[in-house]
Amino acid sequence: MSRPLIISDCDEVLLYMVSPFRDWLAETQGVEFRMEGNDFAKALRWQESGEFLAPEEIWQKLGGFFDTEMYRQTPIPGAIEGLGALRENADVVILTNLVDKRQEMRRAQLLDHGLEARVFTNQGPKGPALQAIVDEYNPSKAIFIDDLAQHHRSARETVGNITTLHLCGEPLLAPHIDCAHTSGHADARIDSWDAALPWLLDEIEKETA
Repeated sequence: MSRPLIISDCDEVLLYMVSPFRDWLAETQGVEFRMEGNDFAKALRWQESGEFLAPEEIWQKLGGFFDTEMYRQTPIPGAIEGLGALRENADVVILTNLVDKRQEMRRAQLLDHGLEARVFTNQGPKGPALQAIVDEYNPSKAIFIDDLAQHHRSARETVGNITTLHLCGEPLLAPHIDCAHTSGHADARIDSWDAALPWLLDEIEKETA
């Protein structure tokens, strides 16, 4: 009999990303990161001029961070332990929006933090990648965890039957991003693992009871 499957994002769900990215930008790149609305493109300014970075400059900075600075990322409280608890009754995989060449880097990074898990990389909306994972595992129930509303919308539009939890563990982002639960694309919005783990365990128990 197939088991339930947890498909979890990484950045801002398992590991902090924006806060170490902000620190690196300020320390070495001459860039200030300040999130004031829900537009990430308007959060990065050159310290000297105050001008916004162009989109291609933002992608360049993100690429530079993931190429050399992933060691700065630390676990969100309760995340690694939470997935460990879920693995007792479910399979767990990671679906992360990184270019494919960084797949092994992400797997090794998570292993360093005590999580051994299969890692799938993706670019763009996550719905098609989720469908491919669900097709491969054929789980009794699939639960998707992500911090961005657009990926929950993509999941609901693409995958026929999936439970979704909107979780953003980064306080720099959580108050500003769109809420997938409010928009009807997530079954719940919970931004701490202390509260999310009981909810997830209950969802698994509903399936296995």
